[in-house]
Amino acid sequence: MKRLLIALALLAMPAVVAFGLLAWQRNLTDATPPSTTPVSLERGAYLAAVGNCAGCHTARGGERLAGGRPIPTPFGTVFSSNLTPHASGLADWSGDDFWRALHLGQSRDGRLLAPAHPVTNTTLVTREDADSLHAWLQAQPPVAAERRAHELRWPWNGELTSQLAVAAWRALYFKPGVYQPDPARDAAWNRGAYLSQGLAHCSACHASRGVLGGDGGAADFRGGLLAGLGWVAPSLLDPLEAGVQRWPDATLQRWLRDGQAQGHTAQGPMAEVVLGSTAALNDADLAAMSAYLRALPEQTVARPPAVDPDPRRRERGARLYRDHCIACHGEQGEGRRNDAGEMAYPPLAGSRLVTQASAANLIRVIERGGFAPATPGQPRPYGMPPFAGVLGADELAALASHLRQSWGHAAGEVDAVEVLRLRAAAAAR
Repeated sequence: MKRLLIALALLAMPAVVAFGLLAWQRNLTDATPPSTTPVSLERGAYLAAVGNCAGCHTARGGERLAGGRPIPTPFGTVFSSNLTPHASGLADWSGDDFWRALHLGQSRDGRLLAPAHPVTNTTLVTREDADSLHAWLQAQPPVAAERRAHELRWPWNGELTSQLAVAAWRALYFKPGVYQPDPARDAAWNRGAYLSQGLAHCSACHASRGVLGGDGGAADFRGGLLAGLGWVAPSLLDPLEAGVQRWPDATLQRWLRDGQAQGHTAQGPMAEVVLGSTAALNDADLAAMSAYLRALPEQTVARPPAVDPDPRRRERGARLYRDHCIACHGEQGEGRRNDAGEMAYPPLAGSRLVTQASAANLIRVIERGGFAPATPGQPRPYGMPPFAGVLGADELAALASHLRQSWGHAAGEVDAVEVLRLRAAAAAR
């Protein structure tokens, strides 16, 4: 299969070149005049927080915004760039240079940025916001951090072939353009759409991607596997996955701000998003994003047909639940409240994380532990220890299967092969 894909890639190279050159030329000619609105450093700081710029542009243990964080993709690993005003970063970048990076995904030297940079989202950002963000970045402490070369697989690892491949990808999936308000919607919905589709770049995780990494655009929230992470970004359109169309507005706003509300807890990559992005939203923008997300159309995720459970696996899973989980999550999966009456340990009965079409996130939480973000509204959240060193693949599959088929749940079983596959995918990061 791998050889077949390589052969098809070689056969398609002339088309790639043609598409690439067309896209490259289009990007070079797309321009927007400078903003006449005065920049605001305070506004820039707020936008950087909402966009979670530091989340991708800070390596683990590295200097803030100095880049170097590895970002896994289906084509290899890319490394984020230095956003500080050092010569190895944005020192000589003008407002126009920065605008082209956001709007066109094009570096100051003309190089097209890899699609790991969410250009389909950042192109929607207004020139006024881009200028304020640029001014704030220029005011940060400079850090020396040279750009680390991406580690892409053949045939995308050459400078020319990678640029042509990116240009071809853009010809297929990218059209630059600032967000245009929908006149049929009110101001709050449009503000929420601008934030969710633009700087907050929700579709960067929640889009459904094809074999070439393309998606349906900045409003594609159908969900999909996060390459190299072992997590699934669930669909924001399906209320049984991560859709919030039926949530009370107050519950969603609290969850976006605090990472916890009414037994719902942000986990894994979403906990990072809350901590680094949505917790920074002001009240008006929090209400706007909530209004937009709650108004998304409902669309059901396809689920595999139900199969009869393996009784021995179920029995083993029930025993493991009694041994490791019941003290916190309750005999009937009802969870446990703290002394203030708030839910400290989330209920598993009715949990969408437990019953999602894919068991990936449930397996990841059991293995890695469950850690909600520490936010001003929830500064000391309860956590769950990891069980990767306690449970083997067969045991983990049995426990997950028990959770997915208890308390009225009818989700699919999990076997050891699926556990091992997800472990391998995460280990390949």
